[in-house]
Amino acid sequence: TGLLAFIAAWNEFLYALTFTVGDQARTVPVAIALFAGEQDFEIPWADIMAAAVVVTVPLVVLVLVFQQRLVEGLTAGAVKG
Repeated sequence: TGLLAFIAAWNEFLYALTFTVGDQARTVPVAIALFAGEQDFEIPWADIMAAAVVVTVPLVVLVLVFQQRLVEGLTAGAVKG
């Protein structure tokens, strides 16, 4: 469940957007969302998608590394008795 909590915190958007004021405190999803605000009339879709892929890769690697423990933890919590 620690990995699931980490992923939830990693993907937090609304809380981070509302309560962070400085560039140093922003989370990655907020920074990616602000890419669109930097351009006047054009949304840099290629940059946004590239950033999304780069951010997703560590999460996928973590899930693959801890997949066995993640499945064991989820099934142990689901077993009754």
